[in-house]
Amino acid sequence: MLEILSGMNTKPTVTSAGAGQTARRCEYPMLLTADALRAVFVSCADFQMRALSLGLRDGRTARVCWLDGLVDGALVSETVIRPLTSALRADGGETPQRSLERAMAGAVYSYSAQRRDTLDEAVDDLTHGCCLLLFDGVCRAVSFEVRSACARPVSEPTLEKSIKGARDSFVETLRVNTALVRRRLATPALKIVESGVGRVSHTRIALLFLEGTADPALTETLCARLDALDIDALAAAGPLEAALIDAPDSPFPQLLHTERPDRLARYLLEGRVGILVDGLPIAFAAPVRFSDFMRVASDLNDHRLIAGALTVLRWLALGLSLLLPALYVAVALYHQEMIPTRLLLSVIEAKRSVPFSTALEVLGMLVSFELLQEAGLHLPNPIGDTVSIIGALIVGQSAVEARIVSPIAIIVVAFAGIAGYTLPSQDLGAAVRLARLCLVLAAIAAGFFGVGAALCLLLLHLAQIDSLGLNYTAPLSDGKARPLKRLLPPSAREGTEARRAEP
Repeated sequence: MLEILSGMNTKPTVTSAGAGQTARRCEYPMLLTADALRAVFVSCADFQMRALSLGLRDGRTARVCWLDGLVDGALVSETVIRPLTSALRADGGETPQRSLERAMAGAVYSYSAQRRDTLDEAVDDLTHGCCLLLFDGVCRAVSFEVRSACARPVSEPTLEKSIKGARDSFVETLRVNTALVRRRLATPALKIVESGVGRVSHTRIALLFLEGTADPALTETLCARLDALDIDALAAAGPLEAALIDAPDSPFPQLLHTERPDRLARYLLEGRVGILVDGLPIAFAAPVRFSDFMRVASDLNDHRLIAGALTVLRWLALGLSLLLPALYVAVALYHQEMIPTRLLLSVIEAKRSVPFSTALEVLGMLVSFELLQEAGLHLPNPIGDTVSIIGALIVGQSAVEARIVSPIAIIVVAFAGIAGYTLPSQDLGAAVRLARLCLVLAAIAAGFFGVGAALCLLLLHLAQIDSLGLNYTAPLSDGKARPLKRLLPPSAREGTEARRAEP
């Protein structure tokens, strides 16, 4: 990928390549012939090769190769095989080299034709849905793009709901995803650079950025890290995230995930770099800040006052989800004098018949809440809904009636869980749940002092994270004016200019 970008104005000249890319170029050093292709795809039932007589004349043979299932059979027949047996009938004495040149010049009807000189390039094209045309006596081939259209159609987003905005989402096909972004940014300044990742899978990955808007150093860094990604296959987002972020040991997310093309387009307008992976129906954007995970795609569609009020509500929900169980445990165990008298009497009355301590109650409820959430996530929808209802109503009500846990502990844990569901990012929600458990343990150990110490360590950890040169806790830590105001979404009039002006 660095070599591809070396000639662009936004990139300095770089001639090195990653270990994974180098291994891939040297994988098939043999000459590009029909026998070499058969040797590479031996025991591959989907590999197809058909010999054709050019112009239906003896002595002029070509071979068409493809992988069944990755190509459209009608396109292969109409755009490749039919022209070879009809349009090339003239001039029966032409050489194989001349036939290859004529195929490149338009004798074959495919809209895309690429000349391939190495076996490695030919194998890569075949595995990505292309059809190869080889001529006897010429160690070269012509590649035609005839990918099958059998893919999931563009549908509405399932995680990021849209009310006023667009209602299309990314799919598992890379070229469809790049087209969705290109439709929103119809400018040649949108650069899309593709490369392959994975020694075995050769997964296509695309880097998207706006020339003149994105920082050239940022694109260079991301390209270098992608080229250095040396894995067998890129089948999930985990290895990609670990290779791109600066603090892989932190549970807090450091890449923006989105399934909406309009949101990715807005990120690109802000100077970020987008990443699309073939086979994943989501896009990544970098660099990020913690405050970016507190915003939703509909913020710019709403009035600024409404969007600002909802953003403040999300920050309050973040604080409640993170601190409420720990504060309850600290007050109940060490600081009962802080509870109003009537509330304290109510708590004592509820706790009188419960055999377990407040610490065990809260820890047990937190673990039970996580178990219910995991069960609801991994089970089919009807069964998952049933498990949630049984766990929340039947088991919870039975536990209170049996006096195993107190009602106030259930209320505290449930309210913290509901507040966590208001967070727009699921990755951030998972990190908050882990931090919430650590704060509860600190409250059990030392009360408010433990909560304060754990909270200071958490803030210190966040302040030490850098996302590709951008401070993770900005705008609160960048030294600029009005940091709290910049936590709120900009108005529709300010748009992306207000965001682009920020560091």
